[in-house]
Amino acid sequence: MTMFHPSPAEKRILPPEDFRKADVNEHAAEAIVQEGVSALRDSWLRLRSNHVAMVSLIFLLLIIVMAIIGPMMTPYDYYTNHLESTNLPPSAEHWFGTDDLGRDMFARTWMGARISLIVGFTAAIINLVIGVIYGGIMGYIGGRLDEVMNKFSEIIYSIPDLLVAILLVVVFEPSLGTIILALCVTGWINMSWIVRGQMMQLKNQEYALASRSLGSPHMRILFRHLLPNSMGPIIVTLTLAVPTAIFSEAVLSFLGLGVQSPAASWGTMINDALKTMMIYPWRLAFPALFISLMMLCFNLFGDGLRDALDPKMKK
Repeated sequence: MTMFHPSPAEKRILPPEDFRKADVNEHAAEAIVQEGVSALRDSWLRLRSNHVAMVSLIFLLLIIVMAIIGPMMTPYDYYTNHLESTNLPPSAEHWFGTDDLGRDMFARTWMGARISLIVGFTAAIINLVIGVIYGGIMGYIGGRLDEVMNKFSEIIYSIPDLLVAILLVVVFEPSLGTIILALCVTGWINMSWIVRGQMMQLKNQEYALASRSLGSPHMRILFRHLLPNSMGPIIVTLTLAVPTAIFSEAVLSFLGLGVQSPAASWGTMINDALKTMMIYPWRLAFPALFISLMMLCFNLFGDGLRDALDPKMKK
């Protein structure tokens, strides 16, 4: 076997200039090597690029701000009758006109927005808590317990919401609390099914199995590992549940099963204006316009949020 022996020239020590730094464009290097983007920031960048969702978000924020400060922008309140000023058209004094009792429509419209937002967000949050707990237990435990709990939720879901509302109004007086209770009787089921499906997919993932093999309690695995990885569908479902609750409140109030006069609600305002919409159209126009705008913006923003949080959910 022939051995390789370097020549004396090959044994020479390389001069320091051979180790000089290569000429690199620092700006080009910075463009190539970028800072990592977190999942939250990545979702925000996708959402921000969705112009329809961002415009919808701006309109929603404006409606929320007006619901807070709108009633304070006029010297009139939403409940005092002014019989000498009934059915006045929009003017500099009454920006949205007055109703058949002389009440200022501008103040009533934004008080109605308060009620709609309170009902929508309260009912959605309650349904979120119930649905996450119930659906999490169903999907994580599985087996016979899952079958029984799922069958119970299907039975509850088959009960018409309007029938539940009527029964509650018979037992209790029509009020804001009664509406929220009626919306929560069956409103949590959709959330529970979403969470159940997520738990059934995630509970056999490696990180969940590893945590279970280390002896972690089931509640810790559920709330520490599985639910955080399901937040995308949960947040999207919550966003779309708010307009559903708002619309349900408007329907119940329209049918006389919601808040009662002199309290302002978009549903009661539409009901009051329906009889005279051909004579005094502004009484119907403003509450109908804002409830339609709020429903549209919530749904458009929810679709954009769904695509931003999970691009795989995009249709």
